Amino acid sequence: MKKINYLLGMCVFGVCFVQPGYAQLKQLEGFSEVSVQQQTGLEQRFDHLLQSSSIGATIKELSAEPHQLGSPGGKRVADAILKKFKEYGWDAKIETYHVLFTTPKTRVLELLAPTRFSATLKELAVPEDATSGQEGQLPTYVAWSADGDVTGDLVYVNFGLPDDYKQLEKLNIDVKGKIVIARYGRSWRGIKPKIAYEHGAIGCIIYSDPKEDGYFQGDEYPKGAFKNEYTVQRGSVMDMVVYPGDPLTPGIGSTLKAKRLTREEATTILKIPVLPISYHDALPLLSALEGPVAPQDWRGALPITYKVGGNGKTSIHLKTEFNWDIVPAYDVIAKIKGSEFPDEWVIRGNHHDAWVNGASDPVSGQAALLEEAKAIGQLVKSGYKPKRTLVYCAWDGEEQSLLGSTEWAEDHQKELAQKAVTYINTDGNGRGFFGAEGSHAFESFVTEIADDVKDPQTGSSVLKRRWAADVVKAGSSKLQKEALAKTGYSLGALGTGSDYSAFLQHLGIPTLSFGFGGEDAGGEYHSIYDSYENYIRFKDPGFVYGVALSQIVGRTVLRLADAEILPFDFRSLQKTISKYLEEVSRISDQLREDNVVENQLIKANVYQLAADPQKIFITPKDKETVPVLDFSKLKVSLDSLQKSANELYEWQKKLNNTPGTKNEKLNTALFQAEKQLLIPDGLPRRAWYKHAIYAPGFYTGYGVKTLPGIREAIEEGHWQEAREQIQIAAEAVLRLNAALSSAIQIARKIR
Repeated sequence: MKKINYLLGMCVFGVCFVQPGYAQLKQLEGFSEVSVQQQTGLEQRFDHLLQSSSIGATIKELSAEPHQLGSPGGKRVADAILKKFKEYGWDAKIETYHVLFTTPKTRVLELLAPTRFSATLKELAVPEDATSGQEGQLPTYVAWSADGDVTGDLVYVNFGLPDDYKQLEKLNIDVKGKIVIARYGRSWRGIKPKIAYEHGAIGCIIYSDPKEDGYFQGDEYPKGAFKNEYTVQRGSVMDMVVYPGDPLTPGIGSTLKAKRLTREEATTILKIPVLPISYHDALPLLSALEGPVAPQDWRGALPITYKVGGNGKTSIHLKTEFNWDIVPAYDVIAKIKGSEFPDEWVIRGNHHDAWVNGASDPVSGQAALLEEAKAIGQLVKSGYKPKRTLVYCAWDGEEQSLLGSTEWAEDHQKELAQKAVTYINTDGNGRGFFGAEGSHAFESFVTEIADDVKDPQTGSSVLKRRWAADVVKAGSSKLQKEALAKTGYSLGALGTGSDYSAFLQHLGIPTLSFGFGGEDAGGEYHSIYDSYENYIRFKDPGFVYGVALSQIVGRTVLRLADAEILPFDFRSLQKTISKYLEEVSRISDQLREDNVVENQLIKANVYQLAADPQKIFITPKDKETVPVLDFSKLKVSLDSLQKSANELYEWQKKLNNTPGTKNEKLNTALFQAEKQLLIPDGLPRRAWYKHAIYAPGFYTGYGVKTLPGIREAIEEGHWQEAREQIQIAAEAVLRLNAALSSAIQIARKIR
């Protein structure tokens, strides 16, 4: 549904109502009544300085040529951004890191039997897209694949996730010593070869099926937005759920003098060759498979009968060889020094590197960032002085697994631990609905901002449009009622996949990530077709959502820069963690119930009796009994946190209405509080990730796991570890509670 009337007196499914809270007198989180008018006027001037045409010109300029990490085009883009910052009046420089990066020397994929076929491994230029045939494009490949030359039987593994291998086990198909082919989707690409290797596969092919991203969804590019038969998704397959950044320098900045691991010591580099392909190249491979017909939900949209293979009749040759070079990563860092609190930093970032031209990913977000920087620079030239220091960052090497941002954060971690108030991230941006994720103490703050920015299509606020769409799309009347009852924006939790990871999950810095999308679908991602021509046709034709993104982030930056009391509301964080506790408790209970039923089915020989006689079906073995877990310590710690969060919020309200008070110590206590949720020893098997509440899933990649230590221990059946992680999470919440109690004592003295 493209357009709905999102006015205050809105009707949904015959029910008319006014969303609560919207008719109240305008207030701003963190500002006293006497300073609200001044701040509002500042933001209005900021809005008037934003130009959609300027954003469009920046997208066209920065996406004019391929500009991947380590390339001449990448350096030219970094220099162009540096020049813009300086013209806008910022104190800007390039900080260079020296990182490992792989580019392909050899890529071979051949079907040897039952017929012969050699994959093209190339995207085709199209006349309608002026940059699609440029020199300097990276070939179709994935970074951090191993060098390898392997030949073996081919097995189709659906999306290549743990449950898919369980299905293969039931079909008595083993991938050990074989090459697997998985389709893109349902998880981050790097999870697929990781799981394949754990099951003994010697190689992995990843293809884009037209069911998820091709003619099944809409017209193919260039006629429409979706993948044509030659389109390939490049990307990283580094095991960044262990740690992101340069695989040779975990935990430290990759400067010239940095002590580096050997490639063999780097646990995030894959051990098997991996190659991404188009559905043009996938079709002959999948057509050649024999063996069992794939389960119904494994079937894509290619004109074949999908079969699993694995019977020794489909032989594949896969060869990859790479350059393993240390290359420069150019981070552009720009600052405006704070007039009152120069050692309190509001940090804003978006990456500038792309796999090819990258008009959508990342230049659309980078253009919005530069438009903000230009407007803020003009405000400063006209007399505005932000109270806190603004730090605007254009990162390099994000596409290879967050290299530029991670190395900068690791290099400056001591200073960031003292000074960083927040980190605000964006990436690609397009037409559609507002989305925000991040630290949940910012939930009411984000709600306020989202209700203050107009949606370009509807004229209503981006909050109301997002909220109304959630109501309409809810899958049941129960969910619709729940959506209708909401009075604010529900922040999502952050996993990984963009430049916020080092700030939030390694350093504990309060973090937000913003973007628009949902009406910009298409198949250009990480391909030669992510171009200016594609963007102006299918992504954000008038660049109006670029302006909306600048308005959202600009308000966030300006309010955090000038707030008298920083707008943290830990009541939201406490409620969110309590919800996560309920979720993991339910998972534990459900696993225990399922465990009892499963063992009853095994004893009754149900699986063997029900098996298809045409298939070989292996009866599961008895499963270990799922124990009862005691969550009481974590619950008690959250109850204590609730009391402290409520009391602190009341003090914040009182002080907010007392202009002229000196709140520097209180503000320091507020922005340092989330760091108490860091686990000193990090998460099991991946110590780089230290946040007790948010982490990428070990087998989901980009997707978040909340209360990750507990949740993953339960899901993987590590019961003693689950007990230990419950205790660790409880201790982290108690540390946060102590930090809030200290903030309350500071507030009392101010009063």
